[in-house]
Amino acid sequence: MTAPAIAVWRTAAGVSLAVLLAACGARSAGEAGTSPALTHGTAIGEVSDTSAVLWGRCNGGGTLHVRLGDAGPDAAVAVDATRDFTGRIALANLTPDTHYRYRAWCSADGVNDDGATGAVSGRFVTPPSPEVARPLRIVWSGDLGGQNVCRDAARGYPIFPVITARTPDVFIALGDMIYGDNACTAVGRYGNAQIPGPPPARDRAGYWAHWRYNRADPGHQAMLGAVSMSAVWDDHEICDDAGPAHDSPPGEPDVHLMPPALQAFLDYQPMIPPADDPTRMYRSQRWGKYVELFVLDTRQYRDANQAPDEAGAGKTMLGPAQRRWLEESIVSSTAIWKIIVASVPLSIPTGSTARDGFASGDSPAGFEREAAEILSVLHERGVRNSLWLTTDVHFATGFVYRPFGDDATWETRELITGPLNAGVFPNRALDDTFRPERLFFYGPQTADSIRSFAEAVTWFNFGLIEVLPGARLSISIVNGDGQPVYRTALKPAR
Repeated sequence: MTAPAIAVWRTAAGVSLAVLLAACGARSAGEAGTSPALTHGTAIGEVSDTSAVLWGRCNGGGTLHVRLGDAGPDAAVAVDATRDFTGRIALANLTPDTHYRYRAWCSADGVNDDGATGAVSGRFVTPPSPEVARPLRIVWSGDLGGQNVCRDAARGYPIFPVITARTPDVFIALGDMIYGDNACTAVGRYGNAQIPGPPPARDRAGYWAHWRYNRADPGHQAMLGAVSMSAVWDDHEICDDAGPAHDSPPGEPDVHLMPPALQAFLDYQPMIPPADDPTRMYRSQRWGKYVELFVLDTRQYRDANQAPDEAGAGKTMLGPAQRRWLEESIVSSTAIWKIIVASVPLSIPTGSTARDGFASGDSPAGFEREAAEILSVLHERGVRNSLWLTTDVHFATGFVYRPFGDDATWETRELITGPLNAGVFPNRALDDTFRPERLFFYGPQTADSIRSFAEAVTWFNFGLIEVLPGARLSISIVNGDGQPVYRTALKPAR
């Protein structure tokens, strides 16, 4: 297709599919001369009550197609080498609170076999309208394929079938979903045979190779074909502790990895940023009357990690525009539960050379003044029922915070999960600025106490929030063997 960047098809059922004509990048080895096919399954993201985005990757230049249901014309987008043959298709005019099935396929230029061969099937559900109450399941976690804990030669990434079996409505892929600065060798950290992966990335094509490696896992593909996702990036989609002032390989200050890493990230996600802000990834997602997700970008706008977090300095992780959007959006939200999705924790000090998360710990750095100001805004504006979902630390834990000594009735909580499949690094260090009360700790005694991959799987984990009638929350942390290792229940404050 030529003409405009957006075209619209209308099915017999009245569903229109608005299509982003997003071209896609370099062919990987071994794909030349094959029939048109999807190489890494599909993914559905950015689901609202009336829209969604489909992602897929073809094995060469041509066209990516999708069809909702069994009838009606398909929507299509041209793909080529500039984005690794990936394409994104925006689906519009969907019906709220509806289960959809779709078929996606690739065709060569000028040819459309109508999906007769090579089609991939998937499904997703749209949220209800904002005024409608219905139960909901949210899964979140991060950290996939790091520290040479990668795709097991026999089991792949074993946690994904466990997630799929929980039939969530949405999976929050909460950062470090590749380790672009790590390598995967034939023998893993825990002594198991692994599928080797690409070397550390230095350019867009290098990051594409890491995305292809993780998305090639069959269990990962099956989950993304059954559950819509909300994509978030963290540092290892770039490099360790990354930000605009810290994105260079050691000894190479003139090399900046964030720009190619950001473009590769967007190439591989089912998301379409606004045309007037094409790298914006902070956004909200409403799931009916009960829940609104506020998804943060903690990497793109941050000040230097090592800068002192001093009074009056205005040090920021989120940047002024995102910070303003977050505060205004939460205060104005009519959802009962306001869930803040951040890739870094509030109270666990992180960072290899300078503080990387909000907590300063024993350092003059960190970003805790900004977090404290956000919490103050929520308290002053009477926002109740807030909950933070985070990852990054490679063990699971949780806290309740009552940061205002003169108001012990106001609280917020943080639930931390991970890794999905990466090194496990328990750490009991804690910053007490926000008066944390630890709810649980799930991790081994030490990082070196894990003796096998099978043992490591028991420490891999994800979080599951079930929103029940009356807006009650049932919260579980589930390990890689499918066993709940922590459970709690919350009622909303009225």
